[in-house]
Amino acid sequence: MDSVLDKVNVPDDLKSLDTDELEKLAEEVRELIIGTVSKTGGHLAASLGVVELTIALLKVFDPPDDKLVWDVGHQAYAYKILTGRKDRFHTLRQKGGISGFLKMQESEYDAFGAGHSGTAMSAALGMAVARDRRKGEEHVVAILGDGAAGCGISYEAMNNVHSATGRMIVILNDNEMSIAANVGALSRYLGRLLASPRYNRWKRSVESMATRMKMDFLRSAYYRIEESIKGLFLRSVIFEEFGLRYIGPIDGHNMHALVDALTIARDYDRPIVLHVSTRKGKGFKPAEEHPEKWHGTPAFDRATGEPVSVGGSPSYSEVFGSVLERLAKDNEKIVAVTAAMSMGTGLSGFAGKFPDRFFDVGISEEHATVFAAGMAAEGLVPVFAVYSTFVQRAVDYIIHDICLQNLPVVLCLDRAGVVGDDGPTHHGVFDIALLRPIPNLVLMQPRDAAELANMLYTATRIGRPVVLRYPRGPGPGGGIPKKLSDLKIGKAEVVRTTSKGKGVWFWALGDMLGIAEEAAELLAKKGVMAGIVNPRFIQPFDEALLGEQVSDALLIVTLENGVLKGGFGSGIQEFLNERGLGHKVLGFGWPDRFVPHGKPKDLMKDFGITAEAVADKAVERCLAAGAGG
Repeated sequence: MDSVLDKVNVPDDLKSLDTDELEKLAEEVRELIIGTVSKTGGHLAASLGVVELTIALLKVFDPPDDKLVWDVGHQAYAYKILTGRKDRFHTLRQKGGISGFLKMQESEYDAFGAGHSGTAMSAALGMAVARDRRKGEEHVVAILGDGAAGCGISYEAMNNVHSATGRMIVILNDNEMSIAANVGALSRYLGRLLASPRYNRWKRSVESMATRMKMDFLRSAYYRIEESIKGLFLRSVIFEEFGLRYIGPIDGHNMHALVDALTIARDYDRPIVLHVSTRKGKGFKPAEEHPEKWHGTPAFDRATGEPVSVGGSPSYSEVFGSVLERLAKDNEKIVAVTAAMSMGTGLSGFAGKFPDRFFDVGISEEHATVFAAGMAAEGLVPVFAVYSTFVQRAVDYIIHDICLQNLPVVLCLDRAGVVGDDGPTHHGVFDIALLRPIPNLVLMQPRDAAELANMLYTATRIGRPVVLRYPRGPGPGGGIPKKLSDLKIGKAEVVRTTSKGKGVWFWALGDMLGIAEEAAELLAKKGVMAGIVNPRFIQPFDEALLGEQVSDALLIVTLENGVLKGGFGSGIQEFLNERGLGHKVLGFGWPDRFVPHGKPKDLMKDFGITAEAVADKAVERCLAAGAGG
């Protein structure tokens, strides 16, 4: 049979396809996704689960006129393939290639950018209101999935839909990560049904008859019916109470049913929710069986499902998880919190060993932060592990609920710095600038696994707010110490000394020490002496050591895997400006622009954050100051 995908370059090309051809197209799209992600890495399971839904959406709606707003972007690969990016799909997440997420600058079909969960409904509602004001006719569709329906912002948007617009479509992709737990308002709705006198009379009658007649099968049938009622009630009434018509659940892999349901939703004259049930990883058995493992994956061998490159030192995430487990054995007050990222942050082991001390709150970083503050207020030692890019949502709560009250919450920011292929939505480069000015907060970064272990040990013992940031992937060698040690707050470590006299001191934060060491060697070859400091503490930093060094140094060079403006180097600059010595600072970090996706080493080269660039600029400044070279 001829390839259907070869004939489809833009959405209009699939309008005339029949159901059989659409199903064949789904098979071919899946094959392209699996083949590409096996080479590039990416978010596989979620995108495989929505192939039929994507095709049905493009069959029924007419983007870019109709606005299809995808949440997160984890589900977007099939959409990219079918909206003019098929021939470039092999460049997925590669430098200069297409993004792994939705990006307005990339295609007119990407109605709204997506990278952090929960934004689709709010953005779509804004678009619907704009359409209404100009009396437009286009449809606006929000496609939620991967836990987005459980975000607080999604409920805030849902609460606003009925009063803001008369026409909008919400697709709830229920891939077993989308329906929130039965708590709060949802439980109250269910309670009304289960507390109904009529319902309970029926329940007692069935149970009594089953007992009298020894009809165990009837009791079993009753329980199955009750569970069905609960599920149907929960899924429908909450949306109806918010003023949205509910349809579903629909089999998300039945093309005919999807097209019919979407057509009904398209022609409906009030806001509507279409509940679609899909299977994450569909079409690739390893991903179907372990969707959490295949949520985001590196390049892999298709035959075995194993990563192409394995081994090496443990990642910072793994070290963090291992050390926290060790600390928790000796301190029953330690509890762990995650926002739907237990595996990614290294907390899976903790969850297995200490299930009653582990809390996954879903994609709710703001709640997680205040939840941790509440536990700290009552004497626990909460450790909230979260990606740097996602903690941005919780900055207000870190200020108001943790630091203002000086509560001993430990926030561990994984993926701090540039993360590579996921690009600007996931680079963790703003955390220092956002958090450094906050009073009472201790902010630190380790140079290796051993220092991470000692920092975490210290953080759980000092009784004040702490942020511990560390990059993605493994650190330099050095295992976890057998005996952990407290670090003196604000005390830096001199890694490489230099003789007295006019020279250079590098203050290199964490993962930037390697560049400082290479740059120091290059400077030595040019006759410029250089020493190296591992600051450890971003706030408070070692003012005494810096003050001592700057009196003799010609130049203080700061290096950080974060934005320059407001970052670690800015703190050094501010301190020396007050002493009239600000001219002695040369800072290296990420510039005042969003950094694109690409391998970190390539990005650092592009932005001049290399040993060679650092050494050359340092020599230039030294020469300008009369140091010679």
